Amino acid sequence: MHEPEATLLERYARTVDPRRVRRDVPLAPLTTFRIGGPADLFYRARTSEELCHALGVAREMGVPSFLLGRGANILVGDGGFRGVVIRCDIATMEFRPGGRVVAGAGLDTFPDLINATVARGLGGLHHFVGIPSTVGGAVWQNLHFLAPAPARERTMFWEEFMEGATILTPGGEVRYESTGYFRFGYDYSIIHDTGDVVLDVSLKLVPTEVAELRRVMRENLAWRDERHPDLWLYPCAGSIFKKIQGIGAGRLVDECGLKGHVHGAAQIFHKHANIIVNLGGATAAEVVTLIELSRETVARETGFELETEIEFVGEF
Repeated sequence: MHEPEATLLERYARTVDPRRVRRDVPLAPLTTFRIGGPADLFYRARTSEELCHALGVAREMGVPSFLLGRGANILVGDGGFRGVVIRCDIATMEFRPGGRVVAGAGLDTFPDLINATVARGLGGLHHFVGIPSTVGGAVWQNLHFLAPAPARERTMFWEEFMEGATILTPGGEVRYESTGYFRFGYDYSIIHDTGDVVLDVSLKLVPTEVAELRRVMRENLAWRDERHPDLWLYPCAGSIFKKIQGIGAGRLVDECGLKGHVHGAAQIFHKHANIIVNLGGATAAEVVTLIELSRETVARETGFELETEIEFVGEF
Protein backbone atom coordinates (compact mmCIF):
# COMPACT_ATOMS: atom_id res chain seq x y z
CA MET A 1 0.00 0.00 0.00
CA HIS A 2 1.43 3.39 -0.99
CA GLU A 3 1.48 6.09 1.66
CA PRO A 4 -1.13 8.76 0.95
CA GLU A 5 0.32 12.20 0.34
CA ALA A 6 0.46 14.38 3.45
CA THR A 7 -1.74 16.97 1.77
CA LEU A 8 -4.43 14.36 1.17
CA LEU A 9 -4.38 13.32 4.82
CA GLU A 10 -4.57 16.93 5.93
CA ARG A 11 -7.53 17.50 3.64
CA TYR A 12 -9.23 14.41 5.09
CA ALA A 13 -8.65 15.66 8.65
CA ARG A 14 -10.10 19.08 7.82
CA THR A 15 -13.15 17.56 6.13
CA VAL A 16 -14.04 15.17 8.96
CA ASP A 17 -13.18 17.30 12.03
CA PRO A 18 -9.69 18.77 12.51
CA ARG A 19 -10.28 19.08 16.27
CA ARG A 20 -10.83 15.35 16.71
CA VAL A 21 -8.58 13.74 14.12
CA ARG A 22 -5.30 12.77 15.80
CA ARG A 23 -1.98 12.06 14.11
CA ASP A 24 0.60 9.28 14.58
CA VAL A 25 -1.45 7.41 17.18
CA PRO A 26 0.11 4.13 18.46
CA LEU A 27 -2.28 1.26 17.79
CA ALA A 28 -0.75 -1.30 20.16
CA PRO A 29 -2.67 -0.05 23.26
CA LEU A 30 -5.91 -0.28 21.27
CA THR A 31 -5.58 -4.01 20.53
CA THR A 32 -5.79 -7.08 22.75
CA PHE A 33 -2.38 -8.17 21.41
CA ARG A 34 -0.78 -4.88 22.54
CA ILE A 35 1.27 -4.93 19.32
CA GLY A 36 1.46 -2.55 16.38
CA GLY A 37 2.88 0.69 15.03
CA PRO A 38 1.10 4.04 14.65
CA ALA A 39 -1.76 5.12 12.41
CA ASP A 40 -1.16 8.20 10.28
CA LEU A 41 -4.59 9.49 11.32
CA PHE A 42 -6.98 8.31 14.04
CA TYR A 43 -10.63 9.25 14.58
CA ARG A 44 -13.22 8.08 17.10
CA ALA A 45 -16.76 7.91 15.70
CA ARG A 46 -19.24 8.29 18.57
CA THR A 47 -22.46 8.13 16.53
CA SER A 48 -23.71 6.35 13.43
CA GLU A 49 -23.73 9.67 11.59
CA GLU A 50 -20.08 10.32 12.46
CA LEU A 51 -19.06 6.83 11.40
CA CYS A 52 -20.89 7.06 8.07
CA HIS A 53 -19.34 10.46 7.41
CA ALA A 54 -15.77 9.41 8.29
CA LEU A 55 -15.95 6.28 6.13
CA GLY A 56 -17.68 8.10 3.29
CA VAL A 57 -15.07 10.85 3.14
CA ALA A 58 -12.27 8.24 3.14
CA ARG A 59 -13.91 6.47 0.19
CA GLU A 60 -14.46 9.67 -1.76
CA MET A 61 -10.90 10.90 -1.25
CA GLY A 62 -9.25 7.51 -1.73
CA VAL A 63 -7.71 7.51 1.74
CA PRO A 64 -7.02 3.95 3.01
CA SER A 65 -9.12 3.27 6.10
CA PHE A 66 -9.50 0.58 8.72
CA LEU A 67 -12.46 0.24 11.09
CA LEU A 68 -11.35 -0.67 14.60
CA GLY A 69 -13.51 -2.06 17.39
CA ARG A 70 -12.17 -3.78 20.50
CA GLY A 71 -8.95 -4.70 18.65
CA ALA A 72 -9.36 -8.47 19.14
CA ASN A 73 -8.56 -11.03 16.42
CA ILE A 74 -6.16 -8.68 14.66
CA LEU A 75 -2.40 -8.25 14.42
CA VAL A 76 -1.20 -4.75 13.52
CA GLY A 77 2.13 -4.56 11.69
CA ASP A 78 5.16 -2.94 13.28
CA GLY A 79 5.05 -0.30 10.54
CA GLY A 80 1.59 0.83 11.59
CA PHE A 81 -1.23 1.85 9.23
CA ARG A 82 -0.81 4.28 6.36
CA GLY A 83 -4.11 6.11 6.25
CA VAL A 84 -6.89 6.63 8.77
CA VAL A 85 -7.97 4.22 11.53
CA ILE A 86 -11.56 4.88 12.54
CA ARG A 87 -12.51 3.62 15.98
CA CYS A 88 -16.20 2.70 16.31
CA ASP A 89 -17.36 4.08 19.67
CA ILE A 90 -21.12 3.82 19.08
CA ALA A 91 -21.94 2.55 22.57
CA THR A 92 -25.74 2.99 22.67
CA MET A 93 -28.02 0.48 24.40
CA GLU A 94 -31.83 0.53 24.28
CA PHE A 95 -34.08 -1.99 26.03
CA ARG A 96 -37.47 -2.66 24.46
CA PRO A 97 -40.46 -4.82 25.47
CA GLY A 98 -40.36 -8.56 24.88
CA GLY A 99 -36.72 -9.12 25.76
CA ARG A 100 -35.47 -7.04 22.85
CA VAL A 101 -32.31 -4.94 22.94
CA VAL A 102 -30.82 -2.62 20.33
CA ALA A 103 -27.07 -2.17 20.86
CA GLY A 104 -24.61 0.12 19.12
CA ALA A 105 -21.83 -1.52 17.13
CA GLY A 106 -19.07 -0.07 19.33
CA LEU A 107 -20.51 -1.29 22.64
CA ASP A 108 -18.36 -3.89 24.44
CA THR A 109 -20.23 -7.18 24.68
CA PHE A 110 -18.46 -7.80 27.98
CA PRO A 111 -18.75 -6.37 30.48
CA ASP A 112 -21.13 -3.62 29.32
CA LEU A 113 -23.85 -5.37 27.33
CA ILE A 114 -23.73 -8.73 29.11
CA ASN A 115 -23.81 -7.23 32.59
CA ALA A 116 -26.72 -4.96 31.66
CA THR A 117 -28.82 -7.75 30.14
CA VAL A 118 -28.11 -10.18 32.98
CA ALA A 119 -29.09 -7.56 35.56
CA ARG A 120 -32.47 -7.37 33.82
CA GLY A 121 -32.90 -11.15 33.79
CA LEU A 122 -32.37 -11.52 30.04
CA GLY A 123 -30.46 -14.61 28.96
CA GLY A 124 -28.50 -15.55 25.86
CA LEU A 125 -25.53 -13.24 25.75
CA HIS A 126 -24.32 -14.48 29.14
CA HIS A 127 -22.78 -17.47 27.35
CA PHE A 128 -20.18 -15.12 25.81
CA VAL A 129 -18.88 -13.79 29.12
CA GLY A 130 -15.17 -13.04 29.14
CA ILE A 131 -14.73 -12.89 25.35
CA PRO A 132 -13.34 -9.54 24.17
CA SER A 133 -15.50 -8.09 21.39
CA THR A 134 -17.70 -5.21 20.42
CA VAL A 135 -21.25 -5.79 19.21
CA GLY A 136 -20.15 -5.07 15.64
CA GLY A 137 -17.25 -7.49 15.99
CA ALA A 138 -19.62 -10.15 17.31
CA VAL A 139 -21.60 -9.92 14.07
CA TRP A 140 -18.46 -9.86 11.93
CA GLN A 141 -17.19 -13.18 13.31
CA ASN A 142 -20.46 -14.72 14.53
CA LEU A 143 -19.10 -14.76 18.08
CA HIS A 144 -19.18 -18.27 19.54
CA PHE A 145 -18.40 -20.17 22.70
CA LEU A 146 -18.42 -23.86 23.63
CA ALA A 147 -20.70 -24.12 26.65
CA PRO A 148 -18.86 -26.46 29.06
CA ALA A 149 -21.52 -28.02 31.27
CA PRO A 150 -22.12 -31.66 30.17
CA ALA A 151 -25.90 -31.25 30.21
CA ARG A 152 -25.73 -28.53 27.55
CA GLU A 153 -22.35 -28.90 25.89
CA ARG A 154 -22.62 -27.30 22.48
CA THR A 155 -21.29 -24.27 20.67
CA MET A 156 -23.37 -21.15 21.21
CA PHE A 157 -23.43 -18.66 18.33
CA TRP A 158 -24.23 -14.93 18.30
CA GLU A 159 -26.70 -15.43 15.44
CA GLU A 160 -29.00 -17.39 17.77
CA PHE A 161 -29.89 -14.20 19.64
CA MET A 162 -29.88 -11.71 16.79
CA GLU A 163 -32.92 -10.44 14.89
CA GLY A 164 -31.12 -8.10 12.51
CA ALA A 165 -28.83 -5.11 12.18
CA THR A 166 -28.60 -1.65 10.68
CA ILE A 167 -25.75 -1.57 8.19
CA LEU A 168 -23.87 0.93 6.04
CA THR A 169 -23.20 -0.46 2.57
CA PRO A 170 -20.03 0.33 0.58
CA GLY A 171 -22.22 2.52 -1.62
CA GLY A 172 -23.20 4.69 1.34
CA GLU A 173 -26.75 3.33 1.85
CA VAL A 174 -27.99 2.81 5.41
CA ARG A 175 -30.55 0.03 5.76
CA TYR A 176 -31.81 -2.65 8.15
CA GLU A 177 -31.26 -6.34 7.35
CA SER A 178 -32.63 -9.40 9.15
CA THR A 179 -30.34 -12.14 10.44
CA GLY A 180 -30.68 -14.29 7.32
CA TYR A 181 -28.92 -11.64 5.25
CA PHE A 182 -25.64 -12.25 7.07
CA ARG A 183 -25.30 -15.94 6.06
CA PHE A 184 -23.55 -16.77 9.29
CA GLY A 185 -21.04 -19.60 9.52
CA TYR A 186 -18.23 -20.58 11.86
CA ASP A 187 -16.11 -17.42 12.31
CA TYR A 188 -17.94 -15.95 9.33
CA SER A 189 -20.61 -13.51 8.22
CA ILE A 190 -21.35 -12.15 4.75
CA ILE A 191 -19.87 -8.77 5.65
CA HIS A 192 -16.41 -10.34 5.25
CA ASP A 193 -17.18 -10.27 1.54
CA THR A 194 -19.62 -7.38 1.08
CA GLY A 195 -17.73 -4.69 2.99
CA ASP A 196 -20.89 -3.69 4.88
CA VAL A 197 -20.37 -1.94 8.22
CA VAL A 198 -22.63 -2.68 11.20
CA LEU A 199 -24.08 0.39 12.94
CA ASP A 200 -26.37 -1.27 15.50
CA VAL A 201 -27.77 -4.71 16.23
CA SER A 202 -31.24 -5.88 17.29
CA LEU A 203 -31.26 -8.80 19.74
CA LYS A 204 -34.01 -11.03 21.14
CA LEU A 205 -33.16 -12.44 24.55
CA VAL A 206 -34.83 -14.93 26.86
CA PRO A 207 -36.23 -14.02 30.32
CA THR A 208 -34.26 -16.10 32.84
CA GLU A 209 -33.62 -16.06 36.58
CA VAL A 210 -30.67 -13.82 37.34
CA ALA A 211 -29.19 -16.41 39.71
CA GLU A 212 -29.17 -19.00 36.92
CA LEU A 213 -27.54 -16.58 34.49
CA ARG A 214 -24.80 -15.78 36.98
CA ARG A 215 -24.20 -19.48 37.67
CA VAL A 216 -23.62 -20.15 33.98
CA MET A 217 -21.33 -17.12 33.75
CA ARG A 218 -19.21 -18.44 36.62
CA GLU A 219 -18.94 -21.85 34.92
CA ASN A 220 -17.98 -20.35 31.59
CA LEU A 221 -15.38 -18.04 33.12
CA ALA A 222 -13.85 -20.93 35.06
CA TRP A 223 -13.70 -22.99 31.86
CA ARG A 224 -11.98 -20.14 30.00
CA ASP A 225 -9.52 -19.52 32.83
CA GLU A 226 -8.29 -23.11 32.58
CA ARG A 227 -7.58 -22.90 28.85
CA HIS A 228 -7.17 -19.28 27.79
CA PRO A 229 -4.67 -16.58 28.78
CA ASP A 230 -5.53 -13.73 31.09
CA LEU A 231 -5.25 -10.75 28.73
CA TRP A 232 -3.77 -8.59 31.48
CA LEU A 233 -0.86 -11.02 31.86
CA TYR A 234 -0.69 -12.48 28.36
CA PRO A 235 -2.03 -10.12 25.67
CA CYS A 236 -3.15 -12.06 22.61
CA ALA A 237 -5.57 -12.06 19.69
CA GLY A 238 -7.35 -15.32 20.49
CA SER A 239 -7.09 -18.33 18.18
CA ILE A 240 -4.51 -17.83 15.45
CA PHE A 241 -5.62 -20.60 13.07
CA LYS A 242 -9.04 -21.60 11.80
CA LYS A 243 -10.71 -24.68 13.23
CA ILE A 244 -9.99 -28.00 11.54
CA GLN A 245 -13.11 -30.10 12.05
CA GLY A 246 -12.56 -33.14 14.23
CA ILE A 247 -8.90 -32.42 14.88
CA GLY A 248 -8.28 -28.85 15.99
CA ALA A 249 -5.47 -26.60 14.88
CA GLY A 250 -4.12 -26.25 18.40
CA ARG A 251 -3.91 -30.01 18.82
CA LEU A 252 -1.82 -30.30 15.65
CA VAL A 253 0.58 -27.58 16.78
CA ASP A 254 0.82 -29.26 20.20
CA GLU A 255 1.51 -32.70 18.67
CA CYS A 256 4.41 -31.15 16.77
CA GLY A 257 5.98 -30.14 20.07
CA LEU A 258 5.59 -26.39 19.65
CA LYS A 259 3.45 -25.56 22.68
CA GLY A 260 5.40 -23.13 24.85
CA HIS A 261 7.91 -22.29 22.08
CA VAL A 262 9.29 -18.76 22.45
CA HIS A 263 10.65 -16.40 19.83
CA GLY A 264 11.76 -13.02 21.13
CA ALA A 265 8.96 -11.82 23.39
CA ALA A 266 6.25 -13.91 21.68
CA GLN A 267 5.23 -17.40 22.80
CA ILE A 268 2.98 -20.20 21.61
CA PHE A 269 0.89 -20.28 24.77
CA HIS A 270 1.76 -23.07 27.18
CA LYS A 271 -1.90 -23.90 27.85
CA HIS A 272 -3.33 -23.61 24.32
CA ALA A 273 -1.18 -24.15 21.23
CA ASN A 274 -3.54 -22.24 18.92
CA ILE A 275 -2.85 -19.01 20.81
CA ILE A 276 0.27 -16.85 20.60
CA VAL A 277 0.84 -14.47 23.51
CA ASN A 278 2.82 -11.28 24.01
CA LEU A 279 5.20 -11.81 26.93
CA GLY A 280 5.95 -8.09 27.03
CA GLY A 281 7.18 -5.94 24.17
CA ALA A 282 6.65 -8.54 21.43
CA THR A 283 6.73 -7.34 17.83
CA ALA A 284 4.45 -8.29 14.99
CA ALA A 285 7.49 -9.75 13.21
CA GLU A 286 8.09 -12.13 16.14
CA VAL A 287 4.47 -13.26 16.09
CA VAL A 288 4.60 -13.83 12.33
CA THR A 289 7.73 -15.95 12.79
CA LEU A 290 5.86 -18.23 15.20
CA ILE A 291 2.88 -18.40 12.85
CA GLU A 292 5.09 -19.48 9.95
CA LEU A 293 6.95 -21.95 12.16
CA SER A 294 3.64 -23.54 13.18
CA ARG A 295 2.34 -23.73 9.61
CA GLU A 296 5.54 -25.16 8.17
CA THR A 297 6.02 -27.71 10.97
CA VAL A 298 2.40 -28.92 10.92
CA ALA A 299 2.44 -29.23 7.12
CA ARG A 300 5.70 -31.16 7.13
CA GLU A 301 4.85 -33.51 10.00
CA THR A 302 1.10 -34.03 9.55
CA GLY A 303 0.19 -32.97 6.02
CA PHE A 304 -2.43 -30.49 7.26
CA GLU A 305 -2.39 -26.89 6.03
CA LEU A 306 -3.14 -24.35 8.76
CA GLU A 307 -5.07 -21.24 7.70
CA THR A 308 -4.88 -18.09 9.80
CA GLU A 309 -8.04 -16.78 11.45
CA ILE A 310 -6.76 -13.39 12.60
CA GLU A 311 -6.68 -10.32 10.37
CA PHE A 312 -3.35 -8.71 9.48
CA VAL A 313 -3.58 -4.92 9.49
CA GLY A 314 -1.08 -2.36 8.20
CA GLU A 315 2.58 -2.65 7.25
CA PHE A 316 4.66 -5.70 8.18
